[in-house]
This record gives sequence, structure tokens and C-alpha cells, in this order.
Amino acid sequence: MQILPIVFLILALSLVFFFYACYLRLFKHEDPVADVYEKETASLSYPRRRFPMTSKDALPLILITVIYAAVAFYGLGDRQDPESFCHFSEKGRYVIVELPEEMPVSRVMYYSGLYTGNYFLQYSLDGENYTDESTMEQKYSDIFKWNEAKLNTANKPAKYVRVIVDATLEMGEIALYGADGNRISPNVMKFDAGCATLFDEQETVPDVMTYMNSAYFDEIYHARTAYENIRDIKPYENTHPPLGKLIIGLGIRAFGLNPFGWRFMGTLFGVLMLPFFYIFIKNLFGSTAISTCGTLLFAFDFMHFVQTRIATIDTYGVFFIILMYYFMYRYITAPRDDPYMKKRKEVVPLFLSGLFFGIGAASKWTAIYAGAGLAVIWLLFRIARGRELILTGHREEHRRELISNILQCVVFFVIIPAVIYYASYYPYGKAEGLSGFDMYFNKDYVKIVLDNQSSMLRYHEGVHATHPYSARWYLWIVDGRPILYFLRSMPNNMKSAFAAFLNPLVCWGGLLAIVAMGWKTIKYRDGKAMFILLGYLAQLVPWMFITRITFEYHYFPCLIFLVFAICHVFNSFRLRDINWKPKVIGATALCMLLFIVFYPVLTGVPVPRAYSDLLAWIPGAWPF
Repeated sequence: MQILPIVFLILALSLVFFFYACYLRLFKHEDPVADVYEKETASLSYPRRRFPMTSKDALPLILITVIYAAVAFYGLGDRQDPESFCHFSEKGRYVIVELPEEMPVSRVMYYSGLYTGNYFLQYSLDGENYTDESTMEQKYSDIFKWNEAKLNTANKPAKYVRVIVDATLEMGEIALYGADGNRISPNVMKFDAGCATLFDEQETVPDVMTYMNSAYFDEIYHARTAYENIRDIKPYENTHPPLGKLIIGLGIRAFGLNPFGWRFMGTLFGVLMLPFFYIFIKNLFGSTAISTCGTLLFAFDFMHFVQTRIATIDTYGVFFIILMYYFMYRYITAPRDDPYMKKRKEVVPLFLSGLFFGIGAASKWTAIYAGAGLAVIWLLFRIARGRELILTGHREEHRRELISNILQCVVFFVIIPAVIYYASYYPYGKAEGLSGFDMYFNKDYVKIVLDNQSSMLRYHEGVHATHPYSARWYLWIVDGRPILYFLRSMPNNMKSAFAAFLNPLVCWGGLLAIVAMGWKTIKYRDGKAMFILLGYLAQLVPWMFITRITFEYHYFPCLIFLVFAICHVFNSFRLRDINWKPKVIGATALCMLLFIVFYPVLTGVPVPRAYSDLLAWIPGAWPF
């Protein structure tokens, strides 16, 4: 049985290399029509042509978006979790529960709210003398999770149960189970008024903790911070800018403090990426078929699917990276046949690129890496544009245009993003008692913002702890070490597990496509290939010099450009191979088939352990 995953791995790699062997054969002989067409639409200086959407693009765009949305929102998370919390405001605060009769408490489930500390479960027969403590921890990693207490006296009778704390804590719900394993109904128990919120949502109590009813991975930070922002509490997690958590908070406000609520906005943004992605590909290559195939590859890629369904901030960075590159592409490809000063509307895409750069940077710093790529693209455009104007005798116009464009970029990519970034810290100010528009001019607010930048830098410089699923950048590019988000062994040799990694065909085929972009840039002076290559390198190269612990999900922004590169390869087939559709559509269909095959390890759907073992194509490295 263990040989089969290796066979699947070898087969997949063989298919990828065979596809690119066919790609290289396209250039074995000159194709005058294709060569001229590519040169006209993608010179090295900057891509000069973009292709508009047409009516026939509406159907595939809408279908892909709707179908993906249905798949992504299905099984996203429970809609009900405890939302009324008992606030243990100080050390020694306690609540007492009187049981209907003397009975042993065999099991205790409880839902952790904010803060960290310990609950102590104590038992008594007379209501006065309490003994035999069982400790129920509430660690930072237990927030918004169902936990089961480890009881020291599971078989000892008690009439009264007391819950006492050693710190300020919040508990959402508690469930007590009798000797028969059944839950004791609150209707037959007595408890003080302060304890009522611990028993008012018993319908939410699950049999076991799963990803459907509890937070997992970094949700314990980002969903928590989103909730703290709503309650004007100083955020526990301050290692990333605030905007991503504010967006997560919108889902909590709309659907409540539950897994569906805190995951909703990320999944929605994952859906919203798709129309923009389709339009971007259509602008690049002008083909409805390639736009459809490329959007399917991106939509149903494993990383895109898994990462947008978890309440972390990476999704928002990727969404705004797509937009900032799209509008920069629109800017550098704007028609410039008329005098510069008469075409003010061409500045709008530049403004929008800068605006989304600012929003992205306020969500996660990875958008700043994308900004570096945009800067290089803009600089190459300015060089090419300046050469064009000078050679046509418009030297003075070049000078005016350059000065004006630099000033625009200062406003669009420095001043506006700085204002957005600075303003996004308003929940920090509110948590410190600041309010109103005057907050932004308060020296205390300025100090909060500046101190957080130093704190973030120190944190990311110091994250060197070991982690079983950490991976450096050279493992990302080959799917070498997926990050396991959830694992639960079940009876009858069943297993529930899921991980974040790229579709292996997209990962390996995309890497070869990126190599092809470098080759096309150097040998064929292909500006579109250069645009894609610069976007990819801007997201990957900074991580080569970052020494902190890293994970496969940090490769998520690169997925954008991997798929663009694959679409560029598809487009070469379209231009040079009369039988291109079976190859392009077949490759896309194979990737879609893998999504179906790997679906259980992308969602945690329980499957026989033997099935998930078959999907571990790299034994010991793929952890599901």
C-alpha cells in the first residue's frame, strides 16, 4: 500500500514534465504569425495591449464564482457557539452549582472565552467544605474552543460543585455529565444568578471539539483580536496591522461570535477574488477559454480554498495584491496617443493601485513586498515611456510627465497608504480611552502606532521557535511541507485532517512556468512574462532573507503569479498549436480532478485512514 503514493507522485511529475516538453516544442520552429502577434502585444518595455471583457465572458465568470461560493461556504463552521459569557472578574471569584442529588461528575465540557488562567473544579457534600480540585486550564491556545476537563475524582459523589478562578477569566458555557455519561440538565440543578450564563446555551455543547465548533490554528489570535476590537478591549495579538482583524470583525458582527461568523469574511473575500482574477487574465491574454481555465485553477487550488476558509489575515493581503497589480497593469497599458495632459482618466488606475496598496499594507505587511514589485514595474515603464518620448522629439513633455507622475506616486503610494495605515489603529486608541476624530491628533495615539511598529519588528525578528510543520521558502516552491491545521483520530480507523498546501500540479507546473517566464523575458523580450515574473519574485525573494519561522501558507500570494504564468504558457499553446484546447482544458480538468480527490484533506471530512495515507504522496512530509 505504501508504494502507491510514490507511484502517484511519479505519475504527476511525469505529466507536468511532459506538458512542458510539449511547450518547448512550440518554439522549435519559428511561427511568423505568433511571433509578430506576441511582439506587438507584449514588448519588453511594458505590455502595450490589453483586452476588454465581452458578453461571452459573463457566463463563465458568474458560474465559476457561484459554484465556488457554494463549495467554499458549505461546511464552513457552526453557526452557534456560546455568546453570553460569565465574567470572573477577579482572583477567587467563584460560582456554585447544586446537583439534584449526590452523584459523581464523570465529565466536564467547557467553552473558553477571553483571557488566560485556571479554573478549579471543587466538590462538596455539604456546601461548606470543598475538596479535591480538578484544574481546568484556559491557555491562550484554548480561546474560543470547547475543552474537556481532566477530572481527578471522576467517581467520587458530590452534591455541590464550585468553579473558582485564579485570574480574570471569561467562560461561555459549561456542561456537567453524570456517572451514566449523560449530561445533567440545568433544569434539575440550582446555581447562583452569576452562574446563569454558564447554562443558558446548552444546545451548543458538542460531543467533542472539532474545527466546526472551535477555533483552530491562528484563529485563536485573529478571531480573538477581532472580538476584542468590537468590545474596545486592548488586543492580545498585535503582531500584524489592524485592518485584517477589523474585516474579520464584520463577520462576527453580522453572524455572531461563532466559527461561521469569524470565518465568513475571509471566505467572502476568497469568492470576490475570482471575478477580478478572471478580468485580469482576460486583460492579459484576451482569451475567454484561458481566462476560464486560469480562474478555475486559482479558485480550486488547495491553498486558496483552505486559506480563505480560516479566520486569518492572509486572505485580505492576497485580495488587495490582486487589485493593486491589476490596476497597475491597467495604468501601464493605458492608451497614450494624445498629449499627456489631456488624458487625466489614465491616472485613475494608478490612484486605485496605490489605494489598494495602502489597504493591503494595513492588513498584512506582505502587501508591502508586492509594493516593491509595483515600484520596479513602474520604473521600467517610466524608462520605456521616457525613451519613447525622447526618440519622438517630445523631450519637454517627457520632463513634465515624469515630474507629474512622480508627484502622483508620492501621493498615491506614500501619503494615502500612510493615512490609511495610521487610521486603521483606531481600535487601539479606543481601547486606551481615546475617541472622536481628535484621537488621530493625540500624541498618545501617535505613540500607540509607533510603539506597535517597533513591537511588530521585534516579534517577527524573534520568532525562532521550532514547529513540526514549519517550512522554508525552498520547500514551499515544491510543496515540500504542508502545514497541518487539524487532525483528529476517530473510531473504526477513521480520520479527520486537513492541511494548507498548493495543488501539486499547480505548484510544480507553476514553478516550471515561472522558469519559462524568465526564459521568455530574456530571449523573446516578453513584457507580460516580465510583469508576471516580477510579481512572483517580489513575493518570494524577501522570504529568502527572513530568518523567522515560516510556513507553507506564506507562499499564498505567489499563487497569483504561478497561475498567471501557467496562463501565459496556455496562451503560447493557443497561438502556436492548432490543437491547443485539448491540452489546456485537459490540464485544467486534471487539476480539478485532484481537488475532488484531495477534498477530504482540505476540509477535514472524515475518511478511512487508508484513503488519507494514499494522498500522502511525499511520505513523512505530507502530514495528513
